[in-house]
Amino acid sequence: MGIDLPLIWAIIIAFGLMMYVIMDGFDLGIGILFPFVPDRDDRDTMVNTVAPVWDGNETWLVLGGAALLAAFPLAYSIILSALYFPLFLMLGGLIWRGVAFEFRFKANDSHKPFWDKAFAWGSYIATCSQGLALGGFINGFEVKDAAFSGGVLDWLTPFSLFTGVALVVAYALLGCTWLIMKTEGELQRRMIKLARPATLAVLAIIIIVSVWTPLVHPDVANRWFALPNILFFAPVPALVLATTWAILRLLRGEPHVGPFLFTLFLLFLGYSGLAISLWPNIVPPAISIWEAAGPAESMGFTLVGALLVIPCILAYTAWSYYVFRGKVKPGEGYH
Repeated sequence: MGIDLPLIWAIIIAFGLMMYVIMDGFDLGIGILFPFVPDRDDRDTMVNTVAPVWDGNETWLVLGGAALLAAFPLAYSIILSALYFPLFLMLGGLIWRGVAFEFRFKANDSHKPFWDKAFAWGSYIATCSQGLALGGFINGFEVKDAAFSGGVLDWLTPFSLFTGVALVVAYALLGCTWLIMKTEGELQRRMIKLARPATLAVLAIIIIVSVWTPLVHPDVANRWFALPNILFFAPVPALVLATTWAILRLLRGEPHVGPFLFTLFLLFLGYSGLAISLWPNIVPPAISIWEAAGPAESMGFTLVGALLVIPCILAYTAWSYYVFRGKVKPGEGYH
């Protein structure tokens, strides 16, 4: 039996994108939360919780894009052609917030409010653009002769607008629970208060998307209720409710790391539901990972590099988070 290279690469890309959501989600969430935290010292503390690691978090986004080009060039060409505008906005938002991240520490008191707003706006634009791209991806693409044949604004639909807002709420919850874990005092208490409605909002979003998607896409409904997919999908709703309950219960006590871990699991459940809905298509609605795969020789060659690079990324990421573990106090951190 030969090695199924398209399947291996699909797993690598799915893992890379999930790692990006985990690692950069709470990072973007901090910028999303800026308008809810007016105190300048609290904002400095919020940023200092991610200052040593924030730029490394985006490594996973680069890995996912490069892997898609290397392993599935057909999918790369179609997806980027169809989602060019929201992806362009996403990169612009990430660049803008990156500049603001550095400049807000160097700016004088008169200019700092401008960079605070830039950091927040960059976070909102980048996150909303990712959600718009996700909604456009779920809706699928019009393909003819192995090329995108739709319109430049096909991605802009009521569903994609909803997923854009939904991702902002999800990242805000990640940001809240990250700050609950990394801060203390009044800032932590403020995050606990914000996390409760954010948790319920994420639950409502998951329910709405779970109803909306199969109604609009009968092929998705067929995948959900067909064997063996239904065996994997059936536990997801119960796990979502149990995880939401666990987050809310932990927020009533003196929470630390628990809400953040359960929030990560809640987003993973949503991610797994998306994977079940679309599998095995990498270009919805009808191009599978095997149809979009590149030559076996190039996939095998690049796989060797990926298997060397990914453990290194995981190792330095784990080490950086270990080194900068613990609570961040006002006045401490990045300079």
